Amino acid sequence: MDERKKTIILGIETSCDETAAAVVADGREVISNVIYTQIPTHTLYGGVVPEIASREHVLKINQVIKKALEDAKMTWDDIDAVAVTYGPGLVGPLLIGVSTAKALAYAKGIPLVGVNHIEGHISANYLVDSESIGTVLSDSPSEQVSEEPSQFEPYMCLVASGGHSHIVRVDDYTKYTIIGRTHDDAAGEAFDKVARALGLGYPGGPKVDKLAREGNPGAISFPRATVGDSPYDFSFSGIKSAVLNYLNGAEMKGQEVNKADVAASFQQAVVDVLCDHTIKAAIDNNVKSVALAGGVAANSLLRDTMKERAEASGLTFRCPKLIYCTDNGAMIAAAGYHEFVEGRRADLYLNAIPNLKIGM
Repeated sequence: MDERKKTIILGIETSCDETAAAVVADGREVISNVIYTQIPTHTLYGGVVPEIASREHVLKINQVIKKALEDAKMTWDDIDAVAVTYGPGLVGPLLIGVSTAKALAYAKGIPLVGVNHIEGHISANYLVDSESIGTVLSDSPSEQVSEEPSQFEPYMCLVASGGHSHIVRVDDYTKYTIIGRTHDDAAGEAFDKVARALGLGYPGGPKVDKLAREGNPGAISFPRATVGDSPYDFSFSGIKSAVLNYLNGAEMKGQEVNKADVAASFQQAVVDVLCDHTIKAAIDNNVKSVALAGGVAANSLLRDTMKERAEASGLTFRCPKLIYCTDNGAMIAAAGYHEFVEGRRADLYLNAIPNLKIGM
């Protein structure tokens, strides 16, 4: 008997400052993964400039898609559907990806699938690849993803990035319930603002992570905020303000600041809250495992601490390889596959929704 034909999805991601495309089989096997990062451009401005990001997407998206097909050694005849991020994100960059995907789906006569960016990050946990996969114009160490269970078991996923901080109960590949969320700054946003205050530049998360390894995480007592009677929710504006007040106070008094200690103490406080709330949510909701997703999931302390605390609580821990934590097309193709097999299709009226909510 012939082996079942795999379902091949081309995923396109342009929600912020990465132009990305990937080819993925059956929502799991990464065949190609191409990312053009705009970090060097936006570093000049200390953060992402939406208008510049949009222009860069226009210039690069066709090249990135072509490269993804070439790396996969495939033609359009091999592609079963095009999946594209349509929100949340920056409206200009989103429109570039959505418009391109609609044009390709129409021209090639293949189905179009709209993907929620947050659900894409969660789906990165299902990806596996060979060590040689990926054309990425940025350095990302390789780490093997946890094996996906043969039968789906609900789990708790922390989605942490520059724009999002959610605790999500994943009940199936396309069924999500938000258990906790931030009331103000996202975790990644707090990292970026603290990095800027420390003079580290953009992007802040990796720079704080690197500097923190040289510091003492117990040197400074920064607050671990809770949100009233919402035990799973987050608030990071207070710790951001505490760091800024500490730095301003030291400057006014003429005191020397150990930036490594500030970075380490800040990072420890954020990671403590992220891990404690996620583990509590998992235990209270009677699930057996926790997972990470999103750009902040690449943080070394967060990965190590979540693994340690999960295992100490009798929970299984899983997280994507580092390359699939930041924005990429493979995660969009993975999420798109599960939408596709459930019969969900987008029409040519698909539009960008910058504030798209999970589960929509």
